[in-house]
Amino acid sequence: MYWLRYLLKEPYHALSSARNREFMGLLLKYGNRARYKLTDVAFGGFKLEVPDTMSFLWQHKEIFADEFYYFESKETQPVIFDCGANIGMSVLYFKKLFPNARVLAFEAEPAIASLLRQNLEGNGVKDVEIIDKAVWVNEEGIWFGSESADSSSIYSTARKRKIDSIRLKDFLAKETRIDFLKMDIEGAEIDVLHDCRSSLAHVENLFVEFHSYIGNAQALADVVKVFEENGFRYYVDTNQHRLRPFVNRRYRGNDVMDLQLNIFGWRE
Repeated sequence: MYWLRYLLKEPYHALSSARNREFMGLLLKYGNRARYKLTDVAFGGFKLEVPDTMSFLWQHKEIFADEFYYFESKETQPVIFDCGANIGMSVLYFKKLFPNARVLAFEAEPAIASLLRQNLEGNGVKDVEIIDKAVWVNEEGIWFGSESADSSSIYSTARKRKIDSIRLKDFLAKETRIDFLKMDIEGAEIDVLHDCRSSLAHVENLFVEFHSYIGNAQALADVVKVFEENGFRYYVDTNQHRLRPFVNRRYRGNDVMDLQLNIFGWRE
């Protein structure tokens, strides 16, 4: 069982804080539920409908237990761009951290965007503008493969259809200050960051989940270069320990990805 393997792997972290204890409780409660099935879940006063319990648990671990998106701001109404908001876990965290924050939540997958809207409304979350379009380099639309839970992308091997898109650079230009820009857009980050590389001077904190798809240029150096050009200090977290990497070349057995990592950027 997945939850038992996880429990044995990280016993100390599982018990070292209230946040991790909450995660372990959720793991025990939902860890053996059927995958890719709409399920009602509850935690920390929130109630959500999720398309896959394992993806929900992983999001809870990163966002609420490990607090990947925690940042500090002196602003009374921080401006947050959540690109790849998925079912709303990150938005719930941002609004818990800064109740008066103004959040723009972008989600490309129509079915997931519908759950995002439902989950935010069901939890009484306000001051969030939902843009149910793909974050991209233009407004001409993009061919997008829809998959279960949180793996839909432009690189998906699933049957593709054209969905609406927005140019993120145009949205950035409308703001005088962006306190946090989160970018988890399943491979599109390489092109979008390149398009926005001259428009990040007013971004205080930048998070990018980097994806490398088999058969495509990796371009990690180009992504890191954008951080450096814009004066960010950064930290790279691979979030994995891969045995025999010269022959074990895929990301956690993934059929289409060979690398995924997180890049955290901030201004001093």
